[in-house]
Amino acid sequence: MNRTIHPRRSRRSLAAAAVAMSAVLLAAGCSSQSGGKKAEEDQGGGAKTGKATTARMKIAMVTHAAAGDTFWDIVRKGAQAAADKDNVELIYSGDDKAADQANLVQNAIDQKVDGIAVTAAKPDAMKAVLAKAEQAGIPVVGFNSGLESWKDLGLTSYFGQDEGVAGEALGKRLNELGAKHEICVIQEQGHVGLEARCAGVKKTFQGKTDILYVNGKDMPSVKSTIEAKLQQDKSIDYVVTLGAPFALTAVQSVKDSGSKAQVATFDLNKDLVGALKDGDIKFAVDQQPYLQGYLAVDSLWLYKSNGNFSGGGAEPVLTGPAFVDESNIDKIAQFAEKGTR
Repeated sequence: MNRTIHPRRSRRSLAAAAVAMSAVLLAAGCSSQSGGKKAEEDQGGGAKTGKATTARMKIAMVTHAAAGDTFWDIVRKGAQAAADKDNVELIYSGDDKAADQANLVQNAIDQKVDGIAVTAAKPDAMKAVLAKAEQAGIPVVGFNSGLESWKDLGLTSYFGQDEGVAGEALGKRLNELGAKHEICVIQEQGHVGLEARCAGVKKTFQGKTDILYVNGKDMPSVKSTIEAKLQQDKSIDYVVTLGAPFALTAVQSVKDSGSKAQVATFDLNKDLVGALKDGDIKFAVDQQPYLQGYLAVDSLWLYKSNGNFSGGGAEPVLTGPAFVDESNIDKIAQFAEKGTR
């Protein structure tokens, strides 16, 4: 059965409302020029092109993406789709080192961008530079990481998943499947979102939970560390990973160790779809990164063009969690093939 967790249904509906509002404003921008539809077509910015006729904007998106992590390709694709629609020049950059990510935000400030979309996996490292953006009058929205800190950081809106709630949902699913002993594999120690996921799993899972830290930048090391843990403790019946590439590596670790453990994971990518179809991975929790990227950029356009705050500036807009398993993988696969799930 396809299960989508709605911890705060009203917040989830805000995401749809944000998209709907952008469509309304786009239509208004396209039809407000003198001459109606003919003027739209003459100036190349109305119904004929599907693009906003608002003034060209420059928006920077700065993430904590590690090199080679395909998750961020999906985020970026969503952000670019919104940028193309909104007549926005998107400047994308990312660095998994918090200090270097902060420097990228400073670069965006120096370029006098019209808005910044940022992840805050390590909020303390971002606080000072985000204060500089506020002083410069640049609106900043948060997405993906930093749910607990976005207001303290002075961000206008936040789009993402409540990682603790997502972890709790996964823990409950493990109970339903009869799991007894799981390891939760964290690829970056100190990352607030990843730590929250495993803490959530441990909170609701009725069996035994072990936290296993691995070096996410060294996939052979990830494989050998998981494999060694499985060889050491034969009672482990589930490996929970926090990203699609790590799940696929865990599948190989299970096979090479001779373990009978199942693999479950957070997040999707194109390659993971095949593993779900084959049964190598039991299920995945999807936070919809394409939607996160899209809404982050679109909300800044809405704010600059019409003064809108997504969520009223008071509540986050939740984009997940949603379960993907054998019951709905065929439907999701068509979107994964396009690189949007």
